Parts: sequence; structure tokens; C-alpha cells
Amino acid sequence: MTRNILLALMPVLVVASCGTPQEQCISRNTSEYRTVSKLLAGVEANLARGYAWEERTVMRTQWEDCRYVWVDKDGNRRLGYRPCLRDVADTERYRVPIDPAAETRKRDNLLARKQALMPAARAAVDACQAAYPEKDE
Repeated sequence: MTRNILLALMPVLVVASCGTPQEQCISRNTSEYRTVSKLLAGVEANLARGYAWEERTVMRTQWEDCRYVWVDKDGNRRLGYRPCLRDVADTERYRVPIDPAAETRKRDNLLARKQALMPAARAAVDACQAAYPEKDE
């Protein structure tokens, strides 16, 4: 049954901010359920891998071609390029060790929360489908 609800909600995840009035209604009314599902998927992936991923921003210096203006001997302005160093922000992913017991507890709590939210999400989907029926093409 959980799989069926997820399959029913997948189109909403793809077009969360746009779409038909029915899709917008479902998206608005199932946001907590989708958030818990996303968190649960992340925790399960961490448990399967044995570590978590985190990101940090690092500054790197790299050579680039910089423009500059110079005046030739006739007084004309010219555009030229020369190598220069620029600071560039880069996002770096790195592994973080996890506590399997804590991740298992987190997974169990998220699973229980998801199960508690499921009836309300199913009711919201049904209500949105009734309020905004889509025409068959």
C-alpha cells in the first residue's frame, strides 16, 4: 500500500511548483508526508552505505583570462587579455561517519511518522482528486 501511495504522489514530486490545479492541491496538502519520505530515503541510504555525505564550500584560486583596457601609441583604446588569479567558490562533498544505532533509531522514528501521516496524505489526495477532477484526453 505504501508503494501505491508513493507511486500516486510521484508526479506531484516532479511538478511540485507547477502543474494542474489538482497537482498543486496535492502538493500543498502532502508536503509534510513528502518531506518525511525524503528524509527516510536519506537515512536508509546512509545505513546502506555506512556513511553520510556532507557538503562544504571551499575557496580555490585558479588562473583565468582577465580583460584590461590599454591605450596604443596613437591614443586608441584597446581591449586585451592577460592571465590573472581569481578566487572561485567550489562545493566539495565529503564522507562523514555515522552511528548505525542512532541512524537505525532515526529510521524507525521516521518510518513511524510516515505511517502516521499516510492516512491524512491519502485523504488529501482523494479530496484533491474529487475537488479538481482531470479530464481524460
